[in-house]
Amino acid sequence: MKPSKPGEIPNRSQPEPVIHSRHNARFREVRALIERRHEREEKGLFVAEGVRLCEEIVRAGWHPQYVLYSEQLSERGQRLLDHFRSQGVTLHKVSPELMASLADTETPQGILCVLPIHYLTFPTHWDFGLVLDGIKDPGNAGTLLRTAWAAKVDVVITIPGTTDLFAPKVVRAAMGAHFYLPIHELKWPEIEALAKQRTPQPARVLLAEAQGGIPYWDYDLRQPLLLVIGSEAEGPSPEAHHYADTRLTIPMPGQSESLNAAIAAAILLFEVVRQRQTS
Repeated sequence: MKPSKPGEIPNRSQPEPVIHSRHNARFREVRALIERRHEREEKGLFVAEGVRLCEEIVRAGWHPQYVLYSEQLSERGQRLLDHFRSQGVTLHKVSPELMASLADTETPQGILCVLPIHYLTFPTHWDFGLVLDGIKDPGNAGTLLRTAWAAKVDVVITIPGTTDLFAPKVVRAAMGAHFYLPIHELKWPEIEALAKQRTPQPARVLLAEAQGGIPYWDYDLRQPLLLVIGSEAEGPSPEAHHYADTRLTIPMPGQSESLNAAIAAAILLFEVVRQRQTS
């Protein structure tokens, strides 16, 4: 395909590399990136599927390494292809059947992007962080990222043992949060140092606990803080209990023992937003 001049949108009729077989090296690479964490970590790549996510990629200024698409693509999707062509991104057309075999949804939208895993710089000035302590469910993890993005959390920290935040189900559930949120993996001693060394005021490490903590509405959440959300099944880790300054509880007058991790996080994150906006 002849390179386009800067700013020129290539004609859609120009031929692009076409993938016909499941044995194609590019197709096999995408499948491996979708299915295996070690493949994503080794190659430093992840997959984002669907028109909405690809639009967020463009809006955030990220650049795919390459794009796969099928003929079953909406006009919105065609506009995305035009944009990627203008940026010099390699596009590969695949059959609808091949695309469906890669898709994470029942109704594939006909486009997916393969992107470099890019960790946004840890913010110099921060006062609102979320710590994911052993979250295992990809859907919960993605919803937590999406909620953190909506609440304008400054940084998300993940503890070793947490699910891969660049897995396809997490990326899909996060709905674009990956392209805006700084996400960093730290160990507990590093988190403790981060909180204590924050200037001009240290941050509090607040642990969400199902029972026995301070009712969240009685605690001053306007100060710098790191909110820790523990595993869905097992709750917070022993390390989280050790390093936490304070435990917060969502009082539940009903008979349920606990809330879904993502729902509990949403309640607490937006209580932070409420207190800070009304102070």
